[in-house]
Amino acid sequence: MATADEARQCAQMMCTTDPWITIGRGFEECLGIVKIPGREVYVSEENGQVRGFVIVNMGGAFIGYIQILCVHDSVRGTGLGTRLIRFAEERIFREAPNVFICASSFNPRARALYERLGYQLVGELKDFVIAGESEILLRKTIGPLRPK
Repeated sequence: MATADEARQCAQMMCTTDPWITIGRGFEECLGIVKIPGREVYVSEENGQVRGFVIVNMGGAFIGYIQILCVHDSVRGTGLGTRLIRFAEERIFREAPNVFICASSFNPRARALYERLGYQLVGELKDFVIAGESEILLRKTIGPLRPK
C-alpha cells in the first residue's frame, strides 16, 4: 500500500461492507487490520479511488493466507474480486504451494466464488468470530509442502 489515504479508503470500504458489517468491525478496527505490519496489501484503483483490495499473510500456520478480500459495492460482479484473488494466488504460489481463504457462513456468495475458483473445503470453525456462525476455511493447492 502506497499511501495513508489508500489505507483510509480500504478501511472505509471494509467497515461499510459485509461480512465486516455483520462482524461489527468499525472504521478504526478496520484501519488497524489494513495497517498490520508484515501483511501485504494490494490495491486496485480507478481514478484515484480504491475499488478493491486484498491482504495477504505469508506468515503463521497457514502460509499463503488471503486474510481480506474487499470489493467496492459499485464494482461487484465485474470480475474485480476474481482478478484480485488470482493476483494474490500468483504472488503466494511463488513461495508456497497452498492458498488459504475463509468465508463466513453468512456470506454464501463469497464461498461460491472461492469454490468456482478451485478452492476446496478444509474445515469449519464454529462460533469462531460470531456466536452461532462459522468461518469456513478453504484451500487451493498446487502440491504438498514437502513433496516425496
